Amino acid sequence: ILARPATAAPVNPLGEAGLTIYSSAQPGSIPPELYRPVLGGGIYPPGAVPGYAIVRQDRVLELTSGRQELRFRDVAALIDPTTVRFESLTDPDGTRVLEQNFQFDLVSAEKLMNRYLDRQITVERNVGDEITTLTGRLLSTQGGLTLEGDDGQIHLVQAHSAIRFPELPGGLITQPTLVWDVIAERAGEHRTRVSYETQGMTWWTDYNLTFREGRNANRGMLDVSAWVSIINQSGASYENAGLKLVAGDVLRVEPERVYRESMDQGMVSMAQEAGFAEKPFFEFHLYTLGRPTTLPDNSTKQLELFPAAGEVPAEKLLVYYGLAPDSFGFFPDPVVDRELGTQSNQKVDIYLRFDNEEQHGLGIPLPAGRMRVAKLDEADGNLEFIGEDVIDHTPKGEQVLIQLGSAFDVLGERTQVDYRVDTKARWLEETIEIVLRNHKEEPIDLLVRETLYRWVNWEITDKSRNFKKVDARTIEFPVQVAADGEELVRYTVRYSW
Repeated sequence: ILARPATAAPVNPLGEAGLTIYSSAQPGSIPPELYRPVLGGGIYPPGAVPGYAIVRQDRVLELTSGRQELRFRDVAALIDPTTVRFESLTDPDGTRVLEQNFQFDLVSAEKLMNRYLDRQITVERNVGDEITTLTGRLLSTQGGLTLEGDDGQIHLVQAHSAIRFPELPGGLITQPTLVWDVIAERAGEHRTRVSYETQGMTWWTDYNLTFREGRNANRGMLDVSAWVSIINQSGASYENAGLKLVAGDVLRVEPERVYRESMDQGMVSMAQEAGFAEKPFFEFHLYTLGRPTTLPDNSTKQLELFPAAGEVPAEKLLVYYGLAPDSFGFFPDPVVDRELGTQSNQKVDIYLRFDNEEQHGLGIPLPAGRMRVAKLDEADGNLEFIGEDVIDHTPKGEQVLIQLGSAFDVLGERTQVDYRVDTKARWLEETIEIVLRNHKEEPIDLLVRETLYRWVNWEITDKSRNFKKVDARTIEFPVQVAADGEELVRYTVRYSW
């Protein structure tokens, strides 16, 4: 049998702790009201943080030769004990863990009182300007303290200034502790590594965009910056920790497997990098902070994800989707109900579209997050908020589309002007007119989007202008409307089955 060579794992160059944080929150799903602390100190109720982290801590410990108990404090209160791993990097072959325990019965006033029932305590009371003491056996804590004095008399104490206990009762500890039964061949200092998964941590991305219109009102430039927000409510603080963030939809099947995928790939080279360095990681993306950072318990921290990108070309889109309700699913039979889909929506939606391309100053994987857009008011130089949307994970080279709201001065009206159906011959014809009104002082370009929802087999038999077939159920008409003008889109569709 060939023995595995005793090779030590690399030292974490960014500090004693290493964190890899995963988020299970939907992008944009963290409402502003949750930024305010709740009872207990965090912005989420205990245990409700939508994410988790893999924690790795390197420490030098003194071990003796043979079997011994090893206690490891300062671990997260929300640790998953089934994911804990302890290893000696100094002598991995000669050091083994025989048993492991996670002790979390933390000391509190209530637990102390319960542990001292039928045991002797000393109670201090303020009587005028004097402090008196009463020593006796604690009989009950209900409705005050009931003590049996040394003389056998029963004393009911309703108010007290202090209680003295002879010692901390066995089993209670001041902080969560991992306890290992370890056997070691080599005595002396061992560089050790402890890793585990903990709940109570998450991260998300917030993008801040500033839009500047060009000479063409439908085109402009964007300045794009991105910030990462990190929540730590795990029950532990991490000082000078190396930080990694995983972007992607990671399926959690086996916690041990998550650990190996996140830890065994090695560190990114970060010699002179102070911000986040991004690299592909399996089928996800890994963002590694190039400097140590501190994450106190019950805290939210913001870090810049990448340097701001300026002068990103962007296009403003106006889209009119006249159907109300907004969409229709796939029906099992042809929809011959004349009235279905005839209610008109007047709103024209506003979108910003830009390309995530390197030539435009971006070209990096964009984690899912909320995009907030502002525009400069040249009258006073202030940035004014004009809308926000969320994006999913967006690879480089892909297009980003942000919906900002509805246009004030542009309206649409959709009307069914003709309808014929012959169920025996299995056909249906419908004629739709769409009127677009522009009350702005400049011309606009917009798209009219139509869903052909009545059946899968359709044909446009008449049209007032050309259209583009987007998919099997959707067509789009590009339309330009003059300043303070009006345009008409008319088409006839024939369904057959």
